[in-house]
Amino acid sequence: MRVAGLLLAAGAGRRMGGPKALVPLDGEPLVARGLRALRGGGLDPRVVVLGAAAERAREVVAATDPGAVAVVAPDWADGMGASLRAGLAALASDVDAVLVLLVDTPGIGPEALARVAAAATRDGLARGSYDGRPGHPVLIGAAHLAGVAAAAHDDVGARGYLADRDDVHPVEVGDVATRDDVDTPADLARTSRQER
Repeated sequence: MRVAGLLLAAGAGRRMGGPKALVPLDGEPLVARGLRALRGGGLDPRVVVLGAAAERAREVVAATDPGAVAVVAPDWADGMGASLRAGLAALASDVDAVLVLLVDTPGIGPEALARVAAAATRDGLARGSYDGRPGHPVLIGAAHLAGVAAAAHDDVGARGYLADRDDVHPVEVGDVATRDDVDTPADLARTSRQER
């Protein structure tokens, strides 16, 4: 089973004060942290979608993971849907599934990613679960990629496609990950304190 890792890292981070891909958490840019997690979780190939400050972020990607493919979503400012579509379009046709990770969820590490990736099938859907509450990462089997891309719009990624489905397999990761988004400097400070 070939499971790709897709890191969405295009956002401008308006509430953060700068592009989230480049925001440092304990001295490491979030995009580098996300790529390390994907690699550590055994995801291959790895694709990262960039937008805001794309050239600087591309340099971080190349230095962190020379094997990763960096793509720029031309319409990244339209929201997560545009980034997801760009990332899915960049995947090789021979992947069986893709695991989608958001750059602003640094509490999701390799162990959680590997656990969700282990549920991969070509026609399946899965997502991380936190004490029974659905969250990230999201695993999309190849049979669903076109449907997910068609449903992605504005700031809605795979959520629109997954809503109200009863065939999304929950994979509990709350014992090894946190579901918190890092959207503001206060979120970043809290996450840093939690990791110490």
